[in-house]
Amino acid sequence: MSWLNRVRNMVPFLPKRETTETLWHKCPECEAMVFLKEYEENLFVCPRCDHHGRIGPKQRFAMLLDPGFTILPPPQVREDPLKFRDSKRYVDRLRAARAATGESDAFINARGSVEGRKLVMGVQDFAFMGGSMGMAVGAAFVAGARAAITDKAPYVVITAAGGARMQEGILSLMQMPKATVAIAELREAGLPYIVMLADPTTGGVTASYAMLGDIHIAEPCALIGFAGQRVIESTIREKLPPGFQRAEYLREHGMVDMVVHRKDLRGQLALLLDYLSPARQAA
Repeated sequence: MSWLNRVRNMVPFLPKRETTETLWHKCPECEAMVFLKEYEENLFVCPRCDHHGRIGPKQRFAMLLDPGFTILPPPQVREDPLKFRDSKRYVDRLRAARAATGESDAFINARGSVEGRKLVMGVQDFAFMGGSMGMAVGAAFVAGARAAITDKAPYVVITAAGGARMQEGILSLMQMPKATVAIAELREAGLPYIVMLADPTTGGVTASYAMLGDIHIAEPCALIGFAGQRVIESTIREKLPPGFQRAEYLREHGMVDMVVHRKDLRGQLALLLDYLSPARQAA
């Protein structure tokens, strides 16, 4: 046995540290290397170019809600109703997404408050299969809306999705009218419904509950639209203007009410809740 093998048997070798992944974040917009701690302290916004990174429900709730909020249990739905399979089985994709995110599906609700104003908040997680809208997402949205009605509180939703979930076929598209009915129930109860559009919000989500709010807020430079830019250009056979489908362009053309930086979102949300439900907040 050589001296190297003897040393290996005596002293266990520790795995090599991946410093580029654990200490630094590479901005996808300006490609600057940002110290990860600085990036997280800046609310996952690049301090060099102000690019707003994609974040999930846990970070959203921690940033926006007062301490002491509670996560609502996800509704139970039938999984893989079509027994779908492409290059992988749908159940295997679900299993992988749950292992990667720690969530049961792409839409999570929480009951809490923002600067003392009570509300129910739903957050869509793009990291879970592109935030795609399936039966579980539709059921969670309805559950969140009805929890808000029970609490007589506003419902605030943060969207981030690539559209309907293809593995559930027509059942995923049926979630669009289902969510619309839940929003109508909120309106009948006289409760505010506020939508915050994060990057990206596209497809069937945009065509349903993402664009039916009383107020629409967007994060800077968020991609918001139904069909992709290349699809639109090939259909109308025209070149689209610069910044098309970005938050600032949509604000200028009346589809979004305001574009709010992530650091200002909590205060802006509290202000809107005061405007939209002053009597309930005072009570």
